[in-house]
Amino acid sequence: MSQKFQEIIDSERPVLIDFFATWCQPCKVQSSVLNTVKENVGEEARIIKVDVDQYPAIASQYGVRGVPTLAIFKKGEMLWKESGVHDVNTLTQLLKQHA
Repeated sequence: MSQKFQEIIDSERPVLIDFFATWCQPCKVQSSVLNTVKENVGEEARIIKVDVDQYPAIASQYGVRGVPTLAIFKKGEMLWKESGVHDVNTLTQLLKQHA
């Protein structure tokens, strides 16, 4: 996964990574928000989910201490990272800003 993950974040398009856990209730709320964000940004950006229990090394590498944590990458560089649930407008604006 780490090689594939690196290819994903090296993209020219911004990529929003949703670090989540299946047992996390706020993660479920964030997931439904991300569905709307995806509709808003279309092909301008990608949204990828990473289960921290399945890929703890990736979560650790990027300093994920709690879930949900969202991070935006472009060309391999982390441009933004924040924990907690975020709203549709904030995330849409962030992705469009980095597109």
